[in-house]
Amino acid sequence: MTCAYEVIIRPVVSERSFDLMSSGKYTFEVAASAPKEEIASAVEKLFNVHVTKVNTMWVQPKTKRVRYVAGKTRKWKKAVVTLAEGEQIEVFANSSAASEE
Repeated sequence: MTCAYEVIIRPVVSERSFDLMSSGKYTFEVAASAPKEEIASAVEKLFNVHVTKVNTMWVQPKTKRVRYVAGKTRKWKKAVVTLAEGEQIEVFANSSAASEE
């Protein structure tokens, strides 16, 4: 088993991910080779919460242009983690409360 910090790369901060937080769902960028069970155990270990469900998806690359040169962004794996009823991750909870003011 790999280290929890190698499985969870970063939280995804977007308008949609903040909307999902109200229903107890948190979005992370995860390692490409990480299975759902490993993602769940990493989130439980890092944030001291109980995970009930993990949904994963691949974010496909988008075509971007810089002047005349066309290229693509990178392909990465995203996980939406559902927590047990009444639990939340404090790092996100503090930042979402600040944005409501």
